[in-house]
Amino acid sequence: MKKWVNLSNAAMLGKIFKRTLIIFLLGYLMYWFPFVHWNESGGLSFNPIGHTRIMGVLQRIGLCYGIAAVMVYYLRLTTVLRLSVAFLLIYWIILLIGKGSADPYDMLTNAGTRLDLWLFGPDHLYHGEGVAFDPEGALSTLPAVANVTFGYAAGKWIQEKANSYEALTKLLLVGVTLIFLALCWNNFFPINKKLWTGSFVFLTVGIDCVLLSALVYIIEFLQVKRFNYFFEVLGRNPLFVYLVSELGATLLWFFPVGGVPLYRWLFLDIFSKAGMYLGSFLFAITWMLFCWLVGYILDKRKIYVRV
Repeated sequence: MKKWVNLSNAAMLGKIFKRTLIIFLLGYLMYWFPFVHWNESGGLSFNPIGHTRIMGVLQRIGLCYGIAAVMVYYLRLTTVLRLSVAFLLIYWIILLIGKGSADPYDMLTNAGTRLDLWLFGPDHLYHGEGVAFDPEGALSTLPAVANVTFGYAAGKWIQEKANSYEALTKLLLVGVTLIFLALCWNNFFPINKKLWTGSFVFLTVGIDCVLLSALVYIIEFLQVKRFNYFFEVLGRNPLFVYLVSELGATLLWFFPVGGVPLYRWLFLDIFSKAGMYLGSFLFAITWMLFCWLVGYILDKRKIYVRV
């Protein structure tokens, strides 16, 4: 950020590490929330800290931000990008060398899972798949840093040069090239979000560059801006709206209605009337619009939550 240019090294690093820590702690507390659960007698019992997930979405965002910010601050952009590609290759090599079975990408035996089990233990990992496996584990943070640095490079390019058709075309070509490379690499290093593989990084960054090119062309070149505000609401308070979406969903599962969680009651008694698939879609859209409404109220009151 331009306002940080004149800060000393100590002040700059202090801001980076503080923001990293706050985002990480918010993610950790989010998974511990609501800190209690219903016991067999119908009362509330405290959720033991020994069974709280340590890594997660916000934790990954915080760590990747911290690592990428330090890289961008101390290194030239070309060096940052080369180092980011090296991260993808190093991660691939670690998975291949540290395989615990014939398949280096096996969910339960890959090098990343075994590292997480050693660092945190099974009780502190994600169990959404029915087993101890964390899709935002420690080792896969390494390739995820590349998403941040590539995104920084794309944002910097747009800010400085994307006011011409030539610059916008170059961004589009980078996106198409990355998608092509991802599909080629997929034959050797499968596109896999849960393992955050290098091919997945190339694919997501490539798609983002294509979409950014299209959006810049539509909004800046064609001056089509009537739909902007809806998305700006989410972008002005992204962290707070995200927390509302996650904590709100947790509360819907926490409070019972007629012996079942409110979340399930809402779906089965209301949204499923439209059919299982359409009902699920409508439920998701409704919840998204509720979170958007929270962001809209904050924006109208000029309240912006920053860390």
